[in-house]
Amino acid sequence: MAVRAVRGAVQLERDDAEHMHGQVAELLTAILERNDIAVDDLISVWFTATPDLHSDFPAVAARKLGITDVPLICAQELDITGAMPRVVRILAHVESDLTKGEISHVYLGAAAALRKDIAQ
Repeated sequence: MAVRAVRGAVQLERDDAEHMHGQVAELLTAILERNDIAVDDLISVWFTATPDLHSDFPAVAARKLGITDVPLICAQELDITGAMPRVVRILAHVESDLTKGEISHVYLGAAAALRKDIAQ
């Protein structure tokens, strides 16, 4: 089994904690399901949020899903002029039998425009 990195992102409609939790949970669940990853396969998960999101830590959504024994960390994205607003990104490190080319990176809704080259 290899260590793989899986990317994903979602754009929030508003800076609201419950909305963030729901959208991030949907994104994280899609990443796990599309790549046949069990919670036990998670090594660590990085969450980033654009500087306009202040309502909560995106990692709270993972904890609400029951992901309690996996290292999680949140960070702020660079404040780049013209960048898409209200975006939460995920970088998950996982154990998987999938090859790098078989990994399904998940970009939901408008966030698909961020990485047209790898968005599934």
